[in-house]
Amino acid sequence: MEDLFRSYWWLIFPLFGFACAGWDSWLKYRRQQSTIELLKTYAAKGTEPPAELLKALDRPQDESRNAGGMGKSREGHLYSVVMFGVMAAGFTYAAVTDLFGVGSAFVIVAVVMAALALASLVILLVTRPRA
Repeated sequence: MEDLFRSYWWLIFPLFGFACAGWDSWLKYRRQQSTIELLKTYAAKGTEPPAELLKALDRPQDESRNAGGMGKSREGHLYSVVMFGVMAAGFTYAAVTDLFGVGSAFVIVAVVMAALALASLVILLVTRPRA
């Protein structure tokens, strides 16, 4: 069992990502269900619900968090640049020092992390700040 963990330790990261994505989906589902329940109470009273409540059902939940509809905020892109940059530096160090004896694997990961940092930086620089 210990050898299995040593061979596939890296699977922790995608599994954690899948778990986070599932949690996010469940939270979006609960938010939408709460909105529908609120609409049901307005319908039971016979009153017109506010227009903003109806708009909340029309737009995706990611857009409702930041009204500009551009996905992440500028702070989120800056966070991605820093996070991927630091990870690229860490994996580059691991590749150069041949940490765990798998330097070539760390080179691939370092290149991918650097590409993600660069892509996040380009998005950060290209998107205009919201007024």
